[in-house]
Amino acid sequence: MDHPPPDDHDLLSSFPDDQPASLARAVKGRGAASNPEGRFETVRHQAEDDGWSHALLDETAPRPRTEVTEERARSLISRNDSPDIHFTQAINPYRGCEHGCIYCFARPSHSYLNLSPGLDFETKLRAKSNLAEVLRIDLAKRGYVVSPINIGSNTDPYQPVEKRWRLTRAALQVLAECHHPCTIVTKNALVERDLDILVPMARENLVQVFISINSLDNRLAAKLEPRASAPHRRIKAIRMLADAGVPVGVLVAPIIPALNDKDMEVVLEQSADAGARCAGYTTLRLPYELKALFREWLALHVPQRADHVMSLVQQMNGGRDYDSDFSTRMRGQGVFADLLRRRFDIASRRHGYARSRELLLDISRFVPPRKPSPQGDLF
Repeated sequence: MDHPPPDDHDLLSSFPDDQPASLARAVKGRGAASNPEGRFETVRHQAEDDGWSHALLDETAPRPRTEVTEERARSLISRNDSPDIHFTQAINPYRGCEHGCIYCFARPSHSYLNLSPGLDFETKLRAKSNLAEVLRIDLAKRGYVVSPINIGSNTDPYQPVEKRWRLTRAALQVLAECHHPCTIVTKNALVERDLDILVPMARENLVQVFISINSLDNRLAAKLEPRASAPHRRIKAIRMLADAGVPVGVLVAPIIPALNDKDMEVVLEQSADAGARCAGYTTLRLPYELKALFREWLALHVPQRADHVMSLVQQMNGGRDYDSDFSTRMRGQGVFADLLRRRFDIASRRHGYARSRELLLDISRFVPPRKPSPQGDLF
């Protein structure tokens, strides 16, 4: 693989971890560097350095640990009618995501929990511990209409805490029992653990997996998405799924101009070689508090490119950091967005990706789960 010129090869080399760009400093293993209040909070906190302890920049300060709180969900299936989203039903086993991707559009959703979209989003998680029970109830409702359920539309269903909580696996077990179709979006190779469920579902045309890969630069990925699987490991996951007979696609998402867009073609090439059958992409989205968090990340990790990156982001969003228009929010607008679109189309044709990003999964096999009965399974 050809390497870019030396000055572009390592975007992070000019800013070592021990040189803070501001009062905020990078936290090893985390994407966000601060914990700003969410937009619904009524109390504001501000740290001040009195010159004595230097606590704001103290390298010995303890790193924030991941805390998981049980949540008893009342319902599980969320629905949307957004014209730019390919599914109408979704399940998210967790609130917050330990992967810590700084660009995650779901960060502002933590504000509804009176938590910060910053470090709180990746350290203070909620696990829907009664997921299987509530999912069975939702699927058994008399008026339920079958359509593929997406697992991981908001937060990653295979984030590291899934190893212990196994809620995504529980959801798959229920869906498999009911022959209900689903799609999965993840950037974690942990999805391989559930091949024993995914392979039989694939034989019945009930599942499709999408692996998200937006760069093959390990150093950049370690800063952008610190606790997700390394890019080469995700390529390997594509190969394992494809070899096992599970239909798999790749999502080059999000594309960040002047940061990871140069990797689009090589991601598509290596994913196709590994067995990906379809592909899609999105551009960076910065809703609500995410604007400030991403600007802070740029200042810390790639200060020499921060202004250029945001200039291109604004060009793709009508002069703003973010444009929520359904017709443009996923792909952007303007000259740079058009260039990305052409590059993606050319590379997709070259590597034989299917025109449609998603398979037509079988909804005819669905059998509603039986409602709990005091007589058990006698009748």
